Amino acid sequence: MNAAQVMNLGSLLRQTAQLFPGHSGVIQGQQRWTWREIDQRVDAMVAALRALGLRQGDRILVQSRNNLQLFESCWVAFRLGCVWVPTNYRLTPPEVAYLGASSGARAMLYEADFADHVEAVRAASAAVEHVVCIGSPRPGEHGYEELVERHRGAQPEPATVGYDDPLWFFYTSGTTGKPKAGVLTHGQMAFVVTNHLADLIPGTTERDCSIAVAPLSHGAGIHALLNVARGAATVLPPGEKLDPEVFWQLVQTHRVSNLFTVPTIVKMLVEHPSVDRYDHSSLRYVIYAGAPMYREDQKLALQKLGKVLVQYFGLGEVTGCITVLPPAMHSADDDDPDANVGSCGRPRVGMEVAILDEQLQRVPVGTVGEICCRGPAVFAGYHANPDATEKALRGGWFHTGDLGRLDDRGLLYITGRESDMYISGGSNVYPREVEEILLMHPGVAEVAVLGVPDPKWGEIGVAVIVRKEGTQPVGDTELLRHLDGRCARYRWPRQFFFWDALPKSGYGKVTKKDVKRILVERGDIPGGAA
Repeated sequence: MNAAQVMNLGSLLRQTAQLFPGHSGVIQGQQRWTWREIDQRVDAMVAALRALGLRQGDRILVQSRNNLQLFESCWVAFRLGCVWVPTNYRLTPPEVAYLGASSGARAMLYEADFADHVEAVRAASAAVEHVVCIGSPRPGEHGYEELVERHRGAQPEPATVGYDDPLWFFYTSGTTGKPKAGVLTHGQMAFVVTNHLADLIPGTTERDCSIAVAPLSHGAGIHALLNVARGAATVLPPGEKLDPEVFWQLVQTHRVSNLFTVPTIVKMLVEHPSVDRYDHSSLRYVIYAGAPMYREDQKLALQKLGKVLVQYFGLGEVTGCITVLPPAMHSADDDDPDANVGSCGRPRVGMEVAILDEQLQRVPVGTVGEICCRGPAVFAGYHANPDATEKALRGGWFHTGDLGRLDDRGLLYITGRESDMYISGGSNVYPREVEEILLMHPGVAEVAVLGVPDPKWGEIGVAVIVRKEGTQPVGDTELLRHLDGRCARYRWPRQFFFWDALPKSGYGKVTKKDVKRILVERGDIPGGAA
């Protein structure tokens, strides 16, 4: 595609800074930064990194909690024509080391508390040449704020990019092997921003305000792009742990009108008594995604907040753009035809959704098959992983790995997942990764990790362990100690069961459906699905 048919996505920030220079862009605690200040700081960092030798196409790894610098770092990468590689800050040093090595990052930005992550990345990859610290740099490192001050006033030209030039490696794990980097491009993301503005927060202007209650490294970062594009400020809560009382205070104080979150957080916020103590009438769009929402939780949220819920279904590979269930299609009344109970909505504008069988043929209305989609939101493939890319995009469709059906109106209903992946608190957990770590323990012979329904988290992990003969019998406490530092806490199983053997197929493969069946029959876990 001709370069004249695509803009550098970093232009969104520049346009907003020109239109609304004095408006607040980011708010955290008592601090406010205007769009002009943020734009100038981004320009300074672009000039600084170019002076250090970063060039178009280089990857920039970022390990940080939500703060101004993390917010700015994506725009820095976009303008440079570099690739933003943000991590979930909760990941352990070995997990981040893999992301740094697999992405081939040449630079790393990190918050000072994560020095161990830097050491792990450096040990795993010789490609990292420059380390920039958000805070006090160590010898051999650069200070983020020092670089900004040194290059303040610079006005570097943004890189000219092509439609398919990558701008973001959105890491998403599979059911086998290590996390894969979904390649998001300038052209694709221009569509995604436009689509999200149309389908999720229509009518948003510079008078609106958002609040980030999830890490900006993933879905909340996509949502932040939309608000930048329309000049709406983003409020960053003061701490990394969500406090419902503080959240509702901030909503009232800043007249917050939109936010992106997951069902477990919505549940936590509307069940907390503080929801009734503060004015949240400014809310227009409370977007939830990442997991199914229990109907009772949905009804309570609608009763407390009104018709402001927006559900969407999508994966990182299509940046959420598969279906949407807007406010008008929600109702707390089960008998209301607008309730659409159990549905995750209609296809997104510009996207096509189909239910396909194993021969990649469409199935009749109401028939269950694999949920597939196609359109401009689909990613460019996985970085350095052609086999996985071919599998995900076979037959001209993106294959979600989820099972579902369409009704005669074209609304989608998800019925299950082909993979073993489960969703706990809005975060994808891939059992294979946890199983591999548990199998590293000398007392574990076999293991099966699976997700089971949980009223608070949607799903939680349970692990069924076969102990290794001839070793000291291992228990729950020791296995949790083994996971500590090797695996992010949200991936840890919440329960352990110890069996003499695991059920297997004729090919010797553990059959997880039989594991789950036995657990249910024994009364160890509840029956049914989340």
